[in-house]
Amino acid sequence: MNITVLFDNYPYKEGLQTGWGFSCLIEGLEKTVLFDTGSDTRVDGNILLSNMEKLGIEPKNIDIIFLSHEHYDHIGGLDVLLTKNPDCNVYFPVSFSSGFKEKYGAKGITISESTKICKDTHSTGEFGTWQKEQSLVLKTARGLVVITGCAHPGIVKIIEKVKELFKEEINLVMGGFHLAGWSDSELKEVINNFKGLGVKRAAPSHCSGERTIELFKQEYGEGFVRLGVGKSLVIE
Repeated sequence: MNITVLFDNYPYKEGLQTGWGFSCLIEGLEKTVLFDTGSDTRVDGNILLSNMEKLGIEPKNIDIIFLSHEHYDHIGGLDVLLTKNPDCNVYFPVSFSSGFKEKYGAKGITISESTKICKDTHSTGEFGTWQKEQSLVLKTARGLVVITGCAHPGIVKIIEKVKELFKEEINLVMGGFHLAGWSDSELKEVINNFKGLGVKRAAPSHCSGERTIELFKQEYGEGFVRLGVGKSLVIE
């Protein structure tokens, strides 16, 4: 399985564009899955396609688009992507707006509870209060991989839910952790919770915050994974 970051506000591979938002491509499973689509097409929509082209990724090879939540920096590239591949199925939380459902209803599959998307690929189901969100869970021989968009329900709560649902070890948690502006003591408590829940590797990016990334790198050592546009993770 290969996970490639296509859209992020952090750089990694030279020659690719950054923008506020997140998207990554998962290849090597039963189906090829795009997690989120980056920012508003009016501003950044072409960044997604540009980065895909430079990385040699064909939009037509994507089978599923999985949307974590209805914020512009995660769904903004959807329109431009569907012009290149109108055959994708779009999985999104049932709490998405009526306007979104009216526009994409024919392509959309709504998610409420934990759901199998395809072999070894699952949604946590949507949860949260003011901003509901779903995360993606991938089953691998080395443990679960959890991908979050912005972790609005709380990154620790997401991990706890994943442990409750799947009762397996977690190899990696990656994506937006929504911890920007948190104090060092609060961040260290989060990191301790990660360790207490058995998370082997952590890859905070997007809305996680610079200090969050610094402390995870410091506390996790070799278990820290730096993300950014063009970063590719190979997981057996």
